[in-house]
Amino acid sequence: MNISYNWLKKYIAADLSAEAMATILTDIGLEVESFEKIETVRGGLQGVVVGEVLTCEKHPDSDHLHVTTVDVGAPEPLRIVCGAPNCRKGLKVLCATVGAVLYPEGGDEAFKIKRSKIRGVESLGMLCAEDELGIGASHDGIMELPADAPVGMPAKEYLHIEDDYLIGVGLTPNRVDAASHIGVARDLAAYLRAKGDAEARVLWPDVSAFAVDDHALEIGVTVENAEAAPRYTGVTITGCKIGPSPDWMQNALRAAGIHPKNNLVDITNYVLFELGQPLHAFDARKIEGRRIVVKTCAEGTPFVTLDGVERKLSDRDLMICSAERPMCIGGVFGGLESGVGDDTTDIFLESAYFNPVWVRKTAKRHGLNTDSSWRFERGVDPRLQVYALKRAALLFKELAGGRISSDIVEVSAGEPADFVFDFSPARSNALIGKELSEQTYRTILDALDVKIVGEREGVWRVAVPPYRVDVQREADLVEEVLRIYGYNNVEIPVQVRSTLSYAAKPDRNRLMNLAADYLTAGGFTEIMSNSLTKESYYEGLTSYPAARCVRILNPLSADLNVMRQTLLFNTMEAVQLNANRRNGNLRLYEFGNCYFYDEAARDAEKPLSAYSEQYRLAIAVTGAAVPQSWNAKPQASSFFTLRAVAEKLLRRFGLDIYALKCEPLQSDLFGDGISLSAGNGRELLQMGVVAPRIRRAFDLKQEVYYLEMNFDALVKSTRKHRIAFEELSKFPEVKRDLALLVDRQVTFAQLRAIALATERKLLKSVSLFDVYEGDKLPEGKKSYALSFVLEDKSQTLTDKAIERVMNNLQAQFERQAGAVVR
Repeated sequence: MNISYNWLKKYIAADLSAEAMATILTDIGLEVESFEKIETVRGGLQGVVVGEVLTCEKHPDSDHLHVTTVDVGAPEPLRIVCGAPNCRKGLKVLCATVGAVLYPEGGDEAFKIKRSKIRGVESLGMLCAEDELGIGASHDGIMELPADAPVGMPAKEYLHIEDDYLIGVGLTPNRVDAASHIGVARDLAAYLRAKGDAEARVLWPDVSAFAVDDHALEIGVTVENAEAAPRYTGVTITGCKIGPSPDWMQNALRAAGIHPKNNLVDITNYVLFELGQPLHAFDARKIEGRRIVVKTCAEGTPFVTLDGVERKLSDRDLMICSAERPMCIGGVFGGLESGVGDDTTDIFLESAYFNPVWVRKTAKRHGLNTDSSWRFERGVDPRLQVYALKRAALLFKELAGGRISSDIVEVSAGEPADFVFDFSPARSNALIGKELSEQTYRTILDALDVKIVGEREGVWRVAVPPYRVDVQREADLVEEVLRIYGYNNVEIPVQVRSTLSYAAKPDRNRLMNLAADYLTAGGFTEIMSNSLTKESYYEGLTSYPAARCVRILNPLSADLNVMRQTLLFNTMEAVQLNANRRNGNLRLYEFGNCYFYDEAARDAEKPLSAYSEQYRLAIAVTGAAVPQSWNAKPQASSFFTLRAVAEKLLRRFGLDIYALKCEPLQSDLFGDGISLSAGNGRELLQMGVVAPRIRRAFDLKQEVYYLEMNFDALVKSTRKHRIAFEELSKFPEVKRDLALLVDRQVTFAQLRAIALATERKLLKSVSLFDVYEGDKLPEGKKSYALSFVLEDKSQTLTDKAIERVMNNLQAQFERQAGAVVR
């Protein structure tokens, strides 16, 4: 949020420089993210002065130009060529002299006034329009000043343009009380009073002059939904004259990042940034029945907002209505047909406290985010509404010539109560880490407007004003005390005390990070998806029946009505999203919980016993595994692409994929696949090709290969894994191959197990490099080509030793697997 130094000084009785203010704000938790000197009008109008047109003659070589002499307070008048239609003798104007640099309204580039010749006549300056000076949008002619404007006075002085400092404060979501200049001044005053400056205080604008002028326009208020609008106030102002705001207000709004519009609109924005209370002005002529009704409308009611967009209302949107129709989305956005227009003279001014939850949900539902909704969502001061109404009404009288034409109407559920709880200075000292005196606490609490309403045995009963919506318990108040006392004033201890904490082993988080690092290094992209999903995904499934879904009691929509049982559907949504956008070559992974409900496991005394969850890892590959390049042909992803990833990932955690029990997968999520289980019989993972039915449901033509792992089971399987190391062998390894003819049902895993059991000392690894099945082989047979790596760590292998090992392997293959060497 942007804070104007000049504006802020109006509300703090303390002489502080802009730099000192910025330092204090950071110290008390309102972190200053930016600090810059700004000019209310870019360039500061240097070289622009008030001038008087002494003569105005037609240009000898142009029908629309004039040759003027202008008195600018210099020894000699300036000759200036001007093309404005309203240029005339005796007119007071703003004149840019030679050397002045102007920044036109709406333009990015500046231009410098130079001595020039215009159609043969020398011109020594320029008579300026509003937009040329950057102080308005008008270009109808040169800017006309009152007759009493002093000639030669710098434009910056005449227009009361001051240099300012813009302090960018990074507000945390809990500090909505500081989302205004008064709020920031209140924090500064609290800090200064806590530091001993008894005179430091907030200078609230005086509203004692508020009085009803007449009762010419009475508008009633009915609040039908008190839950959404606990406090609603309003007043009418008649006889307003629309025009530009005074310079001081325009300068303040520009510093806050608001473009001035007209006096009626600018006043509501000014009070918003001054006090933090949003206001809304309705054109009173458009309020049918002279009655405001605060209520909800029927689901689907059309409503056109100020941006010209027609929106369909929810029956949970709070609406400000007339007797006949909705006029405004309460706390969020006004309506196109009820707002202030160029012909508005009478207004109904609203000041309310709306339920933050209602405003937040409505703003999110319609994708709207305004300065008002931002404050209402976080909770404005529930006691400020009437004061803000008086402040704005007086400004309408002063700046728009209006008359207050009704009493203030207030519909309220009652005066908001303070937050009352116990506070212990001793416990606070323990949390802060420093012993603060009782008097220090009393001083700081008083500076924060916190009242001590009772004391007993070292515990104080405190009452926190309701504008501090984030201070509702003792720990919150300790934070406030420390914030004002100063974090920098808590010394760093000379000793560091620590407690050894127990960490479960194996550590799931560490293993998860190892897996994520491995997959990311392998070209995979991590995705993160919502645990809420559609129940329709599980309808008709047997492996994950819809009856086992954990249902949401108050779902936001039918698309988010159950908790997921598998990560597959989230992954398929991500694949679909990318494939539809020409990004079909994907390698994805995701960690996440899956949730299950089992009615049979429900215990009447323990209702939660029917619910369970598993932490899982999903991996998916689709599209091209190897893209086309000048030296390689494209290679499509396959089941074996995924299997290689699984094998390497398991090996990373000390698990041998061949040591796991492998079974054909019977699941309606997969068209074909396998299930791998650990030694205790617990399933570790499933992987295969996604079933065509599911792929078609996501409108995907390409095959998707998917793996889902029970990551908690993987963690448990690594408990006995111990990392060991040994020196690299100084002796060379030897490689030998065998081609075996085996029955079709014999697997490589069986042959590998036989080999490793036969030769435990010298056999380092076994791999399969070719499989052949064809008409040249006997029926029911296939050929496996195996590669064996042998190594002796103590000596170089001899041919005799190698031959002995290979003969033993061949004999065992023949005996145990019925293999024949080809």
